[in-house]
Amino acid sequence: MDPSVHLRAVVALLGGFPALAGADLSVGAGEAVLVRGPNGAGKTTLLRLCAGLVPPARGEAFVLGHDLASDRRAVRRRVGLLGHSGFLYDDLTVRENVVFAVRAAGADAAPVPASLERLGLSGRLAGTAVGALSAGQRRRTALAVLVARAPELWLLDEPHAGLDAAGRDVLDAVVTEAIAAGATVLIASHDSDRAQRLTTREVVVAGGLVHEREPVSAP
Repeated sequence: MDPSVHLRAVVALLGGFPALAGADLSVGAGEAVLVRGPNGAGKTTLLRLCAGLVPPARGEAFVLGHDLASDRRAVRRRVGLLGHSGFLYDDLTVRENVVFAVRAAGADAAPVPASLERLGLSGRLAGTAVGALSAGQRRRTALAVLVARAPELWLLDEPHAGLDAAGRDVLDAVVTEAIAAGATVLIASHDSDRAQRLTTREVVVAGGLVHEREPVSAP
């Protein structure tokens, strides 16, 4: 089976600067990988590249069989990105935001009520404008989009940020369920303890390159 993510000597530019400077990465279907590295190392660029939002300037970049050099738009329907902004509209309600995002991705909106219930956003909150939500509730709303869409590749950028303890537990449960259902997951996170429980492999992004993290040998 082809890998879900295949990057070979990939260069990605942000404002002319090589945020990725020859990155290699292979992620198998159904694998869950933790992406670590300092701020500014290229973790977010790596996830946005895999989401089809940043073009590769050079190198081989394939995600779910799509060549990102020529077919970035097609991959977006099969990938879900939980980024820092959440891609939400403040003047729309929680329900309207999730329905809009799901339909914009070409998916069926029928699972939306269940996803709102799963994320604790049903009832009054579902009809609340996103602009009136707390940071944690906004994060849950963005995550509800992924749950409703059930993408093949989950790209999570600091997913625990802004969530309280209960919200972090819900996130972990949702991601665990997605992995069990066969989704491939990449998590960029500074919350190593939580992220390590969800993943089985680690890579480190540094200087625009991706390095495999060697497993620690048992004493």
